[in-house]
Amino acid sequence: MSFDLGLEGKRALVTGGTKGAGAAVVEAFLEAGVRVVAAARSVPAEAAERLEYVAADLMTAEGCAALAATALDRLGGVDILVNMLGGSSAPPGGFAALSDAEWFKELNHNLMPAVRLDRALLPSMIAQGSGVIVHVTSIQHELPLPESTTAYAAAKAALSTYSKSLSKEVTPKGVRVVRVSPGWIETDAAVALAQRLADDAGTDYEGGKKIIMDSLGGIPLGRPVKPHEIGDLMAFLVSPRAAAITGTEYVIDGGTVPTA
Repeated sequence: MSFDLGLEGKRALVTGGTKGAGAAVVEAFLEAGVRVVAAARSVPAEAAERLEYVAADLMTAEGCAALAATALDRLGGVDILVNMLGGSSAPPGGFAALSDAEWFKELNHNLMPAVRLDRALLPSMIAQGSGVIVHVTSIQHELPLPESTTAYAAAKAALSTYSKSLSKEVTPKGVRVVRVSPGWIETDAAVALAQRLADDAGTDYEGGKKIIMDSLGGIPLGRPVKPHEIGDLMAFLVSPRAAAITGTEYVIDGGTVPTA
């Protein structure tokens, strides 16, 4: 059986595509023959073949509109949209530390960019009768950490519910909508966090990782998810090999979530 994913020549827009798991998704797409526009607030000066970087502030409606227009112009259309952008800058301290401004910041980071880009790009996908949209959620929407991730988790839960509803609307029109829900990913930022915790606790990097895993209630696999594993899953899900998959959520967390 051939392992060709059938993605040669497809056109993709990936947000948050310059670092961490987003960069791994871009790399997996390029290896499969996809033409990619990767967007982030700041972008590298040089890009690989079949890859273009676009700087965009996606926490604003204007930034999302400009990115969508640029992607359509440079690619001549979009077959795949991966809403990878996400993260949290909320302070610790539980509910009392979350002002209205912090809540709106989390929603503008983790929900609204996907909503706005979908709204801008779906008409062209529907017109061509095909397309795949992937929303990257998080296991935090099932396992929130009250001290620090309440608003982030709530925004990701909203993204997950919106995604399910959208799939029911547009799948009959030829556009699949899928969710990917990662657990802890061993990105450069995660490595730095683990090392910082290790230094504070007087242990080594593996000890720092254990501190994080314990805070999550344990990871049965015994390690974080590797960025390339997110990329590999994503490449399959957007491919014709996954043509019957829509409206569902794929958890990739090493078994962190204790229920099915």
